[in-house]
Amino acid sequence: MGKPTGFLEFTRTLPGKRPVNDRLHDYREFVDKFDEQQLNQQSARCMNCGVPFCHSGCPLGNVIPEFNDAVYRKNWREAYDILSYTNNFPEFTGRICPAPCESACVLGINQPPVAIEEIEKHIIEIAFEKGFITANAPIVRTGKKIAVVGSGPAGMAAAAQLNKAGHTVTVFERDDKPGGLLRYGIPDFKLEKWVIDRRVKLLEEEGVVFKCNTNVGTDISSGDLLREFHAVVLAGGSTIPRDLPVKGRDAKGVYFAMQFLKQQNKRVANPNVELLKERGFEGSDWAEEITATGKHVVVIGGGDTGSDCVGTSNRHGAASVTQFELLPQPPDSRTNAMPWPTYPMLLKTTSSHDEGCNRHWAIATKEVIKNEDGAIKALRIVDLEWELAPDGRPVKFQERTETEREIPCDLVLLAMGFVHPQHNGVIADLELELDERGNVKASEQQFQTTLQKVFACGDMRRGQSLVVWAISEGRECARKVDEYLMGTSLLESKESSILFSFIQG
Repeated sequence: MGKPTGFLEFTRTLPGKRPVNDRLHDYREFVDKFDEQQLNQQSARCMNCGVPFCHSGCPLGNVIPEFNDAVYRKNWREAYDILSYTNNFPEFTGRICPAPCESACVLGINQPPVAIEEIEKHIIEIAFEKGFITANAPIVRTGKKIAVVGSGPAGMAAAAQLNKAGHTVTVFERDDKPGGLLRYGIPDFKLEKWVIDRRVKLLEEEGVVFKCNTNVGTDISSGDLLREFHAVVLAGGSTIPRDLPVKGRDAKGVYFAMQFLKQQNKRVANPNVELLKERGFEGSDWAEEITATGKHVVVIGGGDTGSDCVGTSNRHGAASVTQFELLPQPPDSRTNAMPWPTYPMLLKTTSSHDEGCNRHWAIATKEVIKNEDGAIKALRIVDLEWELAPDGRPVKFQERTETEREIPCDLVLLAMGFVHPQHNGVIADLELELDERGNVKASEQQFQTTLQKVFACGDMRRGQSLVVWAISEGRECARKVDEYLMGTSLLESKESSILFSFIQG
């Protein structure tokens, strides 16, 4: 424990941000860094609890009290070693994870929790600055070849772990660069892409091969993968978006959120739009240029993807941005239905909302109204009245009478989540069994699909989820693949972090 009285002396603080009027003119990250004293004080707030519930809150099992103690003592090598034992990519989770570990922090019972996510980001960035992080290729290779399909956080984590075990790993990515949702779904103002490039370069130096612009099932057959590799890991994302089945949905000006966000991320990566078109957006990604400039934008969906659309629209110079959510407004603090240390469904106001957004809850869209040219000109909406269960959960709704109305709108972005991975292609080719939600069926214990040598992890297996769950799934899947190929595995698991914590303590 860094400082026994730290949680009594210091309150939670977060780094400052660039002013809104400044950051809206670019797509760079805008969160400042802690200075040395601030970082020391924030790590001092950790109480090194006898039962550290933050461990259970983190899907990776990060050994949080121990790295907080090392940060307090300014032992950066030790802090990095502890953090990297359980987390392959703290530079990702430290930027875009919703930090379920903080929701489980014991200090959070009656005070603001420890700023775990920010401390994590500072550890990894300081480790890079100090030169602690270098390529560490395995000394001995096993002779086993593994294909990983998908280069998002789950695929990258699986590849990193399998390479560490000495296997020869090839990652197949259908886009032009690795990263998956990290690269083309998360806006640059939350995660600049040099952060991904830096990690990919390390993985390549350690022996991982990335084959981009390669769509498995089209550019390379699924059968060839089975013949050429000893095991195949499917780590694609949950890419099929939930649609809005209302009259007028086909109007020009209604798009899925990822069409909008992916286009903008490619625009930031290469401002030459004509060159982008030549290099090709897949299918509908570049059917037409999608911009919010000067438009009245409505974002349907209140989650993180919707927030990303809000921030991007504001940077485009939208005339107005409005966000609708079907569910009622969440509470500001825990209720009896959300006791500590469960993850609470609370009102979340992001930096994008702070930049300008009209937010409305319990709203349903009934119709997209077109003009004579077939373009959207308005939405017909209605207010909802929700019936709540005894524990406070919304269970069913009815429309409130005399609330139906039209609102002017030039651009609608559908950010209502994702239903399952793309079925045509590798999943259909391999005739893999699906679960009741349309995800690839694979057990949580073995990650093995209905084909013995084919494994699945991340959103492909569990459905749309968090980046920290994707990394956890990739790591655990890699361990099971290693066991399948070698009979046993020395790769660390989430459970081993408990032993690691005990040894550290």
